[in-house]
Amino acid sequence: MHLQCALLGLVQGVTEFLPVSSSGHLVIAQDLLGWSDPALSFNVMLHLSTMAATLLFFRKEVAGIAREWFSGLLSTRDRGLPGWRYGWSVILGTLVTVFFALLSRPLVEALFSSPLFTGFALLVTGLVLRYGSRIVPRDLPVSLSSGVKVGLAQGLSILPGISRSGMTIVTGLRCGLSPREAFTFSFLLSLPAILGATILEVVKAGGITGVVTSLPAGWWIGMAAGFASGLLALGILRRAVVRGRLDFFAVYCIAAGLFVVGLNMIGG
Repeated sequence: MHLQCALLGLVQGVTEFLPVSSSGHLVIAQDLLGWSDPALSFNVMLHLSTMAATLLFFRKEVAGIAREWFSGLLSTRDRGLPGWRYGWSVILGTLVTVFFALLSRPLVEALFSSPLFTGFALLVTGLVLRYGSRIVPRDLPVSLSSGVKVGLAQGLSILPGISRSGMTIVTGLRCGLSPREAFTFSFLLSLPAILGATILEVVKAGGITGVVTSLPAGWWIGMAAGFASGLLALGILRRAVVRGRLDFFAVYCIAAGLFVVGLNMIGG
């Protein structure tokens, strides 16, 4: 169990941030290794570790946006600050994500047991990344319009095999955001989504007490692996996005998708 927790934490941390679909890789890893689904309480811990990594990596941006957004609530004079618009864009994008996620939830739960669908979805992710690598960068500010579009892309990424970071970054680039801004907005938008998913999982697990009492042995190893690998993956992805190097991830997703589809078709 210690080894399984460590490996699942590593897979979660790396694939949660790199544009290769964390949900898809968890489905594939469990299918190939014959593992059962990890305990719901362990999923809670993995989500907390990746959220902590995101907050640490973007601590300056989060603090600045929060300060300016709350200033706008208290004074109309501060509503011209970038953080005021940015904050509302995150809120609106989150609402769009939640609406889409609630509508598609029954379908998504069924698809999580289908490695074949995951393989095809990885192919889609690869093609999206390929397209994103060819978008000519612009430098428009984050707006309510881009918040809605990126929020919709985030909602689509709840399907296993569809990369959340890949979909949202490419959509941000298509909306005219600079590569660095598209990268930042993608992950700031992920924070409310991760927090919401974690709260729902805590409720399903029977509250805080239920989570704590049902944690598998070695859960803390998985959390540490997820946190450390997540920070590393964020640094790698930021450099790749800023330099316009999404092609590597596109090739990887297409190759992984073809492998999974071929394996499942041969296996019948």
